[in-house]
Parts: sequence; structure tokens; C-alpha cells
Amino acid sequence: MEGLPELRVLVLKSNKFEGNMSHPSLSNLPFPKLQVLDISENEFVGSLPQRYFKSFRAMMDVKENQTDGYYDPFQKYLEMRITLKGLDQLLKRLLEAFTIIDLSSNNFSGSIPDSIGNLNSLRYLNLSHNNLMGHIPASLGNINVLESLDLSSNKLDGGIPSELTSLTFLAKLNLSMNDLVGQIPQSTQFSTFENDSYVGNLRLCGFPLTRKCNEENGQRMQPEEQDDEDDDYGFIDGFGWRSVVMGYGSGIIVGIGIGCCIIRFGRPRWLVEFFFGVGYTYKKNKKKTRKRATPTQRRS
Repeated sequence: MEGLPELRVLVLKSNKFEGNMSHPSLSNLPFPKLQVLDISENEFVGSLPQRYFKSFRAMMDVKENQTDGYYDPFQKYLEMRITLKGLDQLLKRLLEAFTIIDLSSNNFSGSIPDSIGNLNSLRYLNLSHNNLMGHIPASLGNINVLESLDLSSNKLDGGIPSELTSLTFLAKLNLSMNDLVGQIPQSTQFSTFENDSYVGNLRLCGFPLTRKCNEENGQRMQPEEQDDEDDDYGFIDGFGWRSVVMGYGSGIIVGIGIGCCIIRFGRPRWLVEFFFGVGYTYKKNKKKTRKRATPTQRRS
């Protein structure tokens, strides 16, 4: 099919195609006019076809068409159903500025190549549900007209590039179910995305998530660090609330026990000395001692 230089639409979705798409190119410039590539829901393996990203001329530097659509005598026979922004849609007209790449639900592995950023006229990009690893390339920020970006359900790590904040046309973003870390970039466009765009990334933090970031490094504080800080704070400030509760409880029990002893046995000397010091005697006892009569000696 690389020998079809006029090919504009290639939809092979929902089949059982398999194999590697990264083999050497048969032509110097495969698919120069391709605008729609949809091979989703198949069994392709290996790395992403970087050589195609370098040759899709119809997805580079495309200006908005001033007419209703690209003139094609077979345009009226065109009918394709593709997924746009998470919704299945039926298209009956192919505009010159309409471009889409959907490689989702396959077994692609490896990293996302930086060369994908050369497709600066790409509108919709879906690489979800694969085994892609590595960082999100900052070159995606070059695709200024991108309206939908779905990288969910992969194994991507690292932070979300701040360059993505330049995608002012982005209406749909899904980065969920990866291993992304750090603070979510803040911009007018990013503030419109909700939690479901980031769910499953346990080390992401910042708005719109409820997890707050550490001010020093912009990353979420680990639970262990939070526990340690709470314990240290509690030790400094009165040994913590647990110790306070235990102290009050022990004091109540001891107090009740001493009260019972006093009621039943009076005030034993050891108890008086324990609270008031050794050598303390009650004035009441002294008065009783003074009033006590001296014993008479027996006459011989």
C-alpha cells in the first residue's frame, strides 16, 4: 500500500492484523498525502512507525481550506466511522485540514518518538491502550492545532511537559492509567480538564486533583513523609494526642483507685508522704497528740 501515493484515508480498525510496522520503508516517502490513519483494535507489535511520522506531508504545515472541502470526484462516496474525542462519529466529507492518527488498542511498545511533533497540523492523536513507556515528548507542544490527545492506559512515566500548555485548541485530554509524577501544568486550557483526565497516576498532584504538591519540588508528599512529620510535630507539641489521651486515661484510673483507698482505709501515711513529702504530718494529728494524756508510772 505504500505504492499508493494518492491515498488519503486508511482505516483498518477492528481486525486481527498483526506484525511489526517498523520494518524498512519500501519507498522514500510512503503515504505523502495520507490524512487519516486508523489501525486501532488490532494486534500490531513493536515500536511506533516513526518513519511514517516523518513522511506524512499532508499532516504538516496544512492551512485551513477556504472551501467547503477538498475537491474529489469520489468525495460523495466517502463514508467512514472513526472515534473523535472518545465518541464514534460518521464522516461523509474529508476536509483538507482534517487529520487523525489512531493507533490505540494494539500492542505497541517502546517510547513515543519526538518526530511525532513534526506533524504540526495533526488534529486528533490516540495512542491509548498500548505498552508505551518512557516520557511524554515535549515536541507534542508543537502541534498547535491538536484538539484531542489520548495517551491513556500505557506505562508512561515522568512529568507532564509544560510545553503542552501551548495547545490552546485542546478540548480532550486523557493521560489516565500511567505512572506520571509531579505537578500538573497550570494554564487556562488545562484548568478545563477534570480528574478523569489524570486518574490512575498515583504520584501526580495539583489542580484539579485533591493531592497537594510539595512546594520545594512540586511533587506529591509521600505518605511515609507525612506520617513522620506528624509524629515529629506531635512529639514536640506535647508528645502527640495519643500520649495525651493515654495520660488522661491513666490519671483517671489512678485517681479512682486512690479515692477508694482513702474512703475505705483512711489516709495512710505512705500516701500522705507520696503527695506532700516525707516528714509531713497533719496539724490535726499534732493537736490530738498534745491532748493525749501522759501515762502514769506505777509505784513500786
